[in-house]
Amino acid sequence: PISLSTAVLRDQAGRPLGAVETFRDLSALEQLRREIKHQYTFEDIIGKSEAFQKIFALLPDVAASESTVLIEGPSGSGKELIARAIHNLSPRRKRPYVVVNCGTLPPNLFESELFGYKKGAFTDAKQDKPGLITKAEGGTIFLDEIGDLPPETQVKLLRLLQEREYHPLGNVEPKHADVRVVAATNRDLSKMVSQGGFRDDLYFRLAVVRMTIPPLARRREDIPLLIEHFIRRFNAKKGKRIEGVTPAVMEILMRHPLPGNARELENIIEYCFVLCHNGLIDVKHLPEDLTEEGSVM
Repeated sequence: PISLSTAVLRDQAGRPLGAVETFRDLSALEQLRREIKHQYTFEDIIGKSEAFQKIFALLPDVAASESTVLIEGPSGSGKELIARAIHNLSPRRKRPYVVVNCGTLPPNLFESELFGYKKGAFTDAKQDKPGLITKAEGGTIFLDEIGDLPPETQVKLLRLLQEREYHPLGNVEPKHADVRVVAATNRDLSKMVSQGGFRDDLYFRLAVVRMTIPPLARRREDIPLLIEHFIRRFNAKKGKRIEGVTPAVMEILMRHPLPGNARELENIIEYCFVLCHNGLIDVKHLPEDLTEEGSVM
């Protein structure tokens, strides 16, 4: 890597006499940039905050184990990236990785989707259907938003964790399951346990290893790194050459509460890419609610 500067030499009348080109070797600077980037990046996770440095230190050992993991943190904070990293670094990385969103399916369908069913188990069961646990055999199953798990399914998930077996609907004999369970939640499960909304025995089975991600507002030193990461991603995706953001934009984003965490920040940068065509993202490219908020501040 080099930097190149050029200048035209002119006489007093403005006529060109020649040109000067200056080349500067940036190898050492580029190597330093790569080392810093590597220090604050793990898999697809980016962060220099103390919280993320602790997570980076834990991940290899957690991934190498077979322990159940509970990832806690607000929506949009990166829980799914950590779950994926645990699988990618584990001995199961060549086996399936199956994601289950516990909050998207109604309770009456959730059990059949998770555990599967046998032909004739209910009226519309025309043939056997393997559940998501079967599809994850040998690999990892990621239970996202585990706090939304229906109470009746909590009991059966507990059996899976304790006995490593489960019953598909309509099946008399239990099936053995060779899966690793990683769960995530944006809710306070310990509080739900005390209020009777979540089984305490299941909670303790899930929380063998607990990893907590604080909201982005409590780790603002990660914001510039994430902005740089999103700009690189959208440059590659949209074929643009945006270099960064102006100091004014950085100040607004550093002061914004970002209730949607990293996902909200990514959406803001994507919005800016719609309006900005080259150079730096400026205040005029930000969503109006952010500029109004900045003017109030």
